[in-house]
Amino acid sequence: MSVNEEIFVSVDVEASGPIPGKYSMLSIGACVVSDTSQQFSCYLKPISDEYIPEAMAVTGLSLEHLRDTGLEPVEAMTRLKAWVELLGGESKRVVFVGFNASFDWSFVNYYFHQFLGENPFGIAALDIKSMYFGASGSTWRATRSSEIDKVVKPQRSGDHDALHDAIYQADLFRLIRK
Repeated sequence: MSVNEEIFVSVDVEASGPIPGKYSMLSIGACVVSDTSQQFSCYLKPISDEYIPEAMAVTGLSLEHLRDTGLEPVEAMTRLKAWVELLGGESKRVVFVGFNASFDWSFVNYYFHQFLGENPFGIAALDIKSMYFGASGSTWRATRSSEIDKVVKPQRSGDHDALHDAIYQADLFRLIRK
């Protein structure tokens, strides 16, 4: 396959704690950076009863509610994989973009491998924080979204809804690239 184009996809997850497996991915949101109307989002049934109270407070989600209403993880990841593959087609590479990508990537990568045996994004993610750090020559502390906002002035802000945050991150990514 000859890759002629890269499609950057902003991805955000909300989780019940800091690491996959022990804790659950509760929701996932994704959008194409160049056209944020191309979106994917879903809520997932938890894979564990463990949680960090502060993580749950940030998400505003409930494990009990998600047990009843969330998608089974295999179904959620199957749907996300189909969406990613539809974007990529034969000649496009789909690139995972995240804000603090190491967190979001760890959950998405774990879930893809745990439930489907492969990750359609491949083995790497592009981190917006690191990108800003390199482009701006700032300190690492200045790579917090609140600090980046002061410089690049996005029209949106994050609110811990996975899809909303993915769209916000897409804005940050585009503005930093300029």
